[in-house]
Amino acid sequence: MAGHLEITASTGMSVYFCEPRSPWQRGTNENSNGLLRDYFPKATNLAVHSAERLAQVQDELNNRPRKTLGWKSPAAALAELQSTCS
Repeated sequence: MAGHLEITASTGMSVYFCEPRSPWQRGTNENSNGLLRDYFPKATNLAVHSAERLAQVQDELNNRPRKTLGWKSPAAALAELQSTCS
């Protein structure tokens, strides 16, 4: 986040940095890590997986409905947001 000042200036939104060793401040990140563990156990070397396999997991997670998004998938929520901004 070296460019956080530029992001704040151009969007008018604040950037929040979590404190080290405080996973409760990064709920979405920690949840995403847990979902990834369903596909790749902890300490898995991702370099042994093909780009196609990584893209498949990415697509599955981006199209998985989430309670925090009103049961929309991240892909659908992003598309909806983009349609309202254009």
